[in-house]
Formats: sequence, structure tokens, C-alpha cells
Amino acid sequence: MTDTTLVDLVITDMIVPTRADASDGAEFRAMVELGNRSAELDAGIDDLSDTPEQVLPGWLDQTDRLRRGFIARRGGEIVGAAVLTTASAAGTTAAELELMVVPPHWQTGVGRALLERTEQEANALGRTVLHLWTLHPTTRTDGMLSPATGWGEVAPTSLSELLAASGYALEQVERNSVLLLDGPLEMAEQRLAEATAFAGPEYRVVAWTLPTPPEFRSGYGGVIARMATDVPSGDLEIDEEVWDDGRVARRDATLLAGGQTMSVAAVIHEPTGDMVAFNELLIGADRTGVTHQWGTLVTKEHRGKRLGTIVKCANLLRWRDVAPESPKISTFNAEENRPMLDINEAIGFVPASYAGAWQKRLR
Repeated sequence: MTDTTLVDLVITDMIVPTRADASDGAEFRAMVELGNRSAELDAGIDDLSDTPEQVLPGWLDQTDRLRRGFIARRGGEIVGAAVLTTASAAGTTAAELELMVVPPHWQTGVGRALLERTEQEANALGRTVLHLWTLHPTTRTDGMLSPATGWGEVAPTSLSELLAASGYALEQVERNSVLLLDGPLEMAEQRLAEATAFAGPEYRVVAWTLPTPPEFRSGYGGVIARMATDVPSGDLEIDEEVWDDGRVARRDATLLAGGQTMSVAAVIHEPTGDMVAFNELLIGADRTGVTHQWGTLVTKEHRGKRLGTIVKCANLLRWRDVAPESPKISTFNAEENRPMLDINEAIGFVPASYAGAWQKRLR
């Protein structure tokens, strides 16, 4: 890398348009496209793409999460982008970074410059812990990387090499699994029947398509909040967040504004009335696209009752009516989360790619 390349590189704050197709939305659209291309190149699959229309509502309402974007140009050409996301609540310590650079620009210092700029922004916001996720193919290569948890491995990429050289540690590996929806779902039906009988009458399944009914918002927010404490996360420092009825309604509105559809299956513990498990399936405006499984959780107090199987299978079977043309479901789970991986494998999920969770402490 020469001094000339550094001088020629200009990084500016990204313009956030009011509409995805607005005349001042070129930077925003480029950021999304760079993210899609980076994901496909690193993971080796094209299942993880977004659209500007889906992403933009989360930038326009930053009540709960702050987002900052940065665009790198060389000679007027956009050659990379970066995003910083962090909770807006007082006392928040962690921020998540995303770097979007594709060849040949990794070799010209773009990634390092964007990483330094987002780190500066995180520091200015008072954040002390940084997280960044990398994507990886299923193929094995020389120099496989092992996380601090000891579970799983990932193949090195240009981004992982930059992070390792910049003081980040690989803390965890997640498996991205897919389930093809081109055949009968007899296995899910069988597993659901068995799990329901095992759990017994104390547990009742409820389900809805966003927006969340008012009577479920409090319980739903409660189990979403416990994703920060009840999901295996190795040594990642994750801030606990408050999810009240208003925040649930705001997230619903953001997803719906992006043309997305989400189905939620949850379990109510009848003796207490508490919501104790949930599963989310999401698809974009294109109902022939890939379905993404978002959160899945069984609260610690109610594990061992096969509630994870219940919410996953109940939502999967419900999905046939919600998005019958979707070809597959994609999901991520920590490699050390063997109970959830067992459920996935029993239903028919197979590995498609991997993700690495990196962490750096600023002070």
C-alpha cells in the first residue's frame, strides 16, 4: 500500500435518503449492494441478500438503535462502505460494525481505513466493546480459524485477516443452516406431535403474523430481551436491553414498512401466563425469496420440555400458508448450541455457510 492510495481515499458520512429510490439515495443503495456482494463472496452462497427498501426503515427510525454509515471513494468511485450500529439506551457499552469491501479493493487499504473510521465513531459515542461478524464458506482450507469457545472452525477471508491484525479476537462460530421447502414436512409434523405430548398441557402454542397483537406484546418483548442473556455467546460482551410494548410495536412497524412479513410462534406457560419460548420466520416483499429464521429462544427455566422443537415446527408448518413459494429457510446458531442444532438436524436443516463473531475492547 502506497501513500498515494491513502491520499486518494476519501471517507464521508453516508447520506440516508427518505426513500430508497430517491435521487440522493445512491450511496445508500451502493452500501446495500456492497453488503450483498461481500456476503456472497465470503459465504459462497447468495441466500443472505437484502434490498434497500427492506433496510431503509431501520435507518429512518433510530429510537432504539443508532446507525451510522460511511462511504469510501477513490477517484469519485465508491469502493467500500461501513456501518456502525448500537443501542441508543444510556449505559450501552457495545457497538456492532460492518465492513463492505470487495476485490480488488481489499489490497488498497480501503478495509483498514473504514475500520479505523467506524472505531473512531464508536469511541466518540462512548462505546468500549466492538463486535463484527464475518461470513465463511463450508469448504475447508489451510489455516482454519478456531474461536475461543473451542466449537467450530472457519476458513480465513480478507476481512478475518484484517480483524486479526487489528486487535480483534474470534470469540464464537455460528453455523448457517438451510432447510429446503420443496417437499412434504412430515418430519416436522411428527416432531411437533411428539414434543407437544412430552411437554404436556401446561404449555400452549400461540402464533401470529406481524403486527403483534397487543395482548402478546409484553410477553414477546420479554423473551426477545432474554436473547441477550439466555443464548450461548461465549465471551462476547452483550448489553441487556429493555423491550417494552412500545419497542415491540416500533420494530413491527419498521419491518412492515420494509415490505417484510414475519410469522411468530410462541409458547405460553399456562400456570403463570408467561411467554417462555418463541420462533420467528421472516421474508421480504419477494415471497419467492429465501425465508430467514430470526430469533429462537426457550427461557432457561423451561428448558428440557422440547419447547424449542414445538416453536420451530409449529412455525414451519404455519409458514406453508404464509409464504408457500419460498424455496428454503436459512438460520444461524452457535456451534456450541448443540440442543438447537439437534432440533434443526432432526427437521432436515443442513450446513450452508458459517459466521464468525469477533470482539475488540477499546479500553
